[in-house]
Amino acid sequence: MSKFVRTSSDQNSPQDCVLSLEALTKSYHIGLPTETQVLHGIDLSLARHEFVSLTGPSGSGKSTLLNILGLLDQPTGGELYLLGQATRTLSEQARTLLRRHHIGFVFQFHHLIEAFSALENILMPLMIDRGRPDAQTRDWGMQLLASVGLPNMAHKKPSELSGGQQQRVAIARALVTRPALLLADEPTGNLDTQTAAKIFEMLREFNQSFGCAVLIVTHDPKLAQACDRTLNLVDGHLT
Repeated sequence: MSKFVRTSSDQNSPQDCVLSLEALTKSYHIGLPTETQVLHGIDLSLARHEFVSLTGPSGSGKSTLLNILGLLDQPTGGELYLLGQATRTLSEQARTLLRRHHIGFVFQFHHLIEAFSALENILMPLMIDRGRPDAQTRDWGMQLLASVGLPNMAHKKPSELSGGQQQRVAIARALVTRPALLLADEPTGNLDTQTAAKIFEMLREFNQSFGCAVLIVTHDPKLAQACDRTLNLVDGHLT
């Protein structure tokens, strides 16, 4: 797998903070008899080059926390800083732009668009932002395809790819904006053991090459133990 030339925004110290949560809480049905607090005063920081797993039983709040980390949902209290910028009171448009430019997502189900080729799926985040891709943008997409081991699959539709190949395309798509933060929700959950190991190794490689912080939600104890550190969420409390 090739190494990438980092842009100036990637050349900070490995200790630079990408994400920081301060006393973050999340409640639903506020003010009603059914009000429920899901997250209780979460404090968390992720630095560049960190590779962290998030574990916890079903119902512990992992999906809620992940949605907040990805700026897809807002906390009830506390604050989330992304690259030093407070986000809780930002407008929806400002949050969308931060998410689009600085956060990459990899899901258990890759959510590729069948009508588009592998290369077009990879370039989709940039096409949404900039319109039709130019030659330089397409070259970047091809570089990513090669780096996930699919240099000859640019024109293949998702239905023509295996599950592992589709997940590789999804990883390339998540990285196309050179995000500071990569969030992966059970990225190997639907893959066989050998393919899952390759996907994990690939995420590790990009973590080092890009300098992005990576947070993986997983139920796999072996995968969690292979990360730099493990966060455990139980009943909305982070340990």
